[in-house]
Amino acid sequence: MVIVNTHVHLPPNFSAFTTVAEAVNQAQAEQVAVLGASNFYDQHVYADFGKLARAAGILPLYGLEFITHVPDLADQGIRVNDPANPGRMYLTGKGIDPNRTSARTQAIAEQIRQANDRRATVMVDRLAAVFARSGFTTDLTAPAITQAVAQRAGVDLAWVSLQERHIAQAFQQALASLTADERASILERAYGRPSEAVDEAGLQAEIRSRLLKAGAPAFAPEVPLGFEQAYTQILDFGGIPCYPILADGADPCCEFEQSPERLADELLLRRVYAAELVPGRNARATVDDYVRVLRAAGLIVMAGTEHNTPERVRFDPSARDGALSDLARQAFFEGAALVAAHAERVRQGRPGYVDETGALAGDPLDLINEGGALIRQATLGLQE
Repeated sequence: MVIVNTHVHLPPNFSAFTTVAEAVNQAQAEQVAVLGASNFYDQHVYADFGKLARAAGILPLYGLEFITHVPDLADQGIRVNDPANPGRMYLTGKGIDPNRTSARTQAIAEQIRQANDRRATVMVDRLAAVFARSGFTTDLTAPAITQAVAQRAGVDLAWVSLQERHIAQAFQQALASLTADERASILERAYGRPSEAVDEAGLQAEIRSRLLKAGAPAFAPEVPLGFEQAYTQILDFGGIPCYPILADGADPCCEFEQSPERLADELLLRRVYAAELVPGRNARATVDDYVRVLRAAGLIVMAGTEHNTPERVRFDPSARDGALSDLARQAFFEGAALVAAHAERVRQGRPGYVDETGALAGDPLDLINEGGALIRQATLGLQE
């Protein structure tokens, strides 16, 4: 079966990879046919990604990711796909044209970026203060961390908007200058309990969960977009609104997703006709359940790996308890193919899977067939 992956994060987003070239090289070595980026905040890196991917015989897909807020769900205490925050919904856009901009898209993008940059500055300052009170003083600031991220990724400074993971990584690396005993003592004072981390990745995750998350001393609230704002932004970029499924990646499962049938109803109500899984956090049987029900309801389904932690897992998605079923793999291929065809049609000024209002516009089977041909051409090096 052809390997497709429609959700990865590329630097300067926090990523398992230092540069886009590293990501593409690994994808090529693993014989990936389709690779889709879903970056937050800035998409300038997509130009380099597209060139490198096509040169490697990989069809690139471009996407967006947003954190949105749905007030009616928040008021009811309904968790969506963020188990800690009722009403918060992650939403992605698939098959966008990153070069398709307007005054409205630029204004919303700037609003998102400025809000995130302000939040990052507050968190860095608060985290530095937490460690200073615990006996460890650093010279880390948001500009300094931003500069380091840009240098590692080999990108322009303006492309970087710090995420929690960048901040946690910077402080973990600063703590590495201490002896193990000194570090353990500092962390215990900062946390109010001993550290349980056993490696660098674990310590980054621990700093984030204990000091940067809601209720922690260095937390700063996000300023999420309204759902309709994010939905409109995706359409303005020519993309397909898509819902990332958490499912049994949370325990207990979020109410919005408590059954695939309920999820299908909720998505159709909101005019979202595409969904995606990160199967590595789900049981194989769960993946099959959601794929089967959502497809029967008329939605397309995709899969990715995110690669938004330090671990370099394989690009070929698999469930947490083993390989995916043929049912799931076929569905994920068809989803990726449809997105590829949608993006090409929109680039040519023709209707894709959805139109500019979000309404269904194209026949899915025709789009899947067209996308399959695009994938074959790309992997044969024939795509322009």
